[in-house]
Amino acid sequence: MADQTHVLFVEDDDVIREATQLALERDGFAVTAMPDGLSGLEAFRADRPDIALLDVMVPGLDGVSLCRRIRDESTVPVIMLSARADSIDVVLGLEAGADDYVTKPFDGAVLVARIRAVLRRFGHAGVGDRAAPETAADGGVLTFGDLEIDTEGMEVRRAGQTVALTPTEMRLLLEFSSAPGTVLSRDKLLERVWDYGWGGDTRVVDVHVQRLRTKIGQDRIETVRGFGYKLKA
Repeated sequence: MADQTHVLFVEDDDVIREATQLALERDGFAVTAMPDGLSGLEAFRADRPDIALLDVMVPGLDGVSLCRRIRDESTVPVIMLSARADSIDVVLGLEAGADDYVTKPFDGAVLVARIRAVLRRFGHAGVGDRAAPETAADGGVLTFGDLEIDTEGMEVRRAGQTVALTPTEMRLLLEFSSAPGTVLSRDKLLERVWDYGWGGDTRVVDVHVQRLRTKIGQDRIETVRGFGYKLKA
């Protein structure tokens, strides 16, 4: 298991859990599958997986609450599974700290692709394969008002205090800081930050922007209605 990517999969439906576990294992993942949230939390704490795949509606401790508990302890990537694309649970899961979601029923190949996309993002704190923003002789530190972004140390400070960001939030902030004052569309952010080569749900972007605002300042990222977002220079 040490040489494999370890997936924690929490799903209460026996058929889906077993079929998905087999599919993931065929693709080379090591999988710990649990039927409820409490056992999932115990497995997370015991095994420290590389990624967590959580169904929203599981007994004992629901997927959103489990995601919140995991996020309190770790920045490990989390993908939520939801039975309905328009469910409020999708937004709740993202607000709880999930990095992405997949709608059920899902194709196994699509799920694997999304897992690998998330893992690629977490393996490289920068934005895709593009270079980090160029800086002058400042040691790689970008400054926007009271906000400091260390693009080499991957640290963010606001008014001198360290700001804890998840890797996805950090990638989003780096994308904005690479072009301050430039409006970035939701589709462009999905492509660059979430590695989507196809159209995706822009709610993922909106929720992450809102989470980022709560950490770096509500007025730091401006909404340009009908176009997207930009970082105030």
